Amino acid sequence: MLRDKTILVTGGTGSFGKKFLQYCLAEAKPKKIIIFSRDEFKQYMMQKEFPSDKYPQLRFFIGDIRDKDRLRFAFEGVDYVVHAAALKHVPILEYNPFEAVKTNIIGAQNIIEIAIEMGVSKVVALSTDKAVNPVNLYGATKLAMEKLFIAGNAYVGAKHTRFSVVRYGNVVGSRGSVIPLFMKLISEGVKELPITDKRMTRFWITLEEGVELVIYALQNSSGGEVFVPKIPTVKILDLAKAICPKCKFKIIGIRPGEKLHESLISEDEARDIRKISNNHKEYYVILPQFNFEYEGLKKWTAYPKMPEGFSYRSDTNEWYLTEDEVKDLIKAVEIEK
Repeated sequence: MLRDKTILVTGGTGSFGKKFLQYCLAEAKPKKIIIFSRDEFKQYMMQKEFPSDKYPQLRFFIGDIRDKDRLRFAFEGVDYVVHAAALKHVPILEYNPFEAVKTNIIGAQNIIEIAIEMGVSKVVALSTDKAVNPVNLYGATKLAMEKLFIAGNAYVGAKHTRFSVVRYGNVVGSRGSVIPLFMKLISEGVKELPITDKRMTRFWITLEEGVELVIYALQNSSGGEVFVPKIPTVKILDLAKAICPKCKFKIIGIRPGEKLHESLISEDEARDIRKISNNHKEYYVILPQFNFEYEGLKKWTAYPKMPEGFSYRSDTNEWYLTEDEVKDLIKAVEIEK
């Protein structure tokens, strides 16, 4: 599907963008890949890793999704957009709410409007479990972003742009996550790791699985779906023990805007979802509440609905990783510093 196509990734110098680029170069054989981000240093470092003489199909565009004029130039001739750009640090966004809104909400609206204007075929946006029943500003902006992207399908008119969303949990080993933090503390000789709450649970997904989900959405979305992967739960205490079995733990309390457990699907939005099995992977597809009259949406009705009262929470998830499985998971992934 992506062969000989032009793909643009917003926030493309982040953890996801780098892994998505590696997949595309190895498997998809696109005509052009545009890495769009506002961080010139990360672009410089990424260009060193992927030099133009070896990867002539790569383009690096400096730009901000807040800037519609820049997006208009960047989206010229683009077939597919993967929207990964966002401000994500929960406590920082609690203190800087205006900036969160400008990037995560207004920036999303800009992408929708310019994608329709420039005739982009498909746009897939990355969301988070924090968008479900949000208690912090980051989650609230991501919920708004999801709503904008789904409703964007109502704005296309006679054009053929289609919008969908993927929603998943914490990414193992990504920059800013707890695993690199713990490893940094251990390397500095710390023998007591900070734990917010012993009861805390989180959904965990690898970068590779995140990329697989986005590819699945690009290949199968008809417009208006939210794709959610079936992924395991990790207890924060088991994670800390797996990283440093001999360490002691200091309970520091939950940070501002943080939940004890996360949800990927709320009970209220689970009334019309379908469970999909694909190549030994399982996904949930949340269908749009509005009828966009897209013929392709009918295919999901062939898959089973979930029972009344279903929800998908990290504490009630049937799939928990043991300490040994967490150790194996950490060994298998590249930890970003």
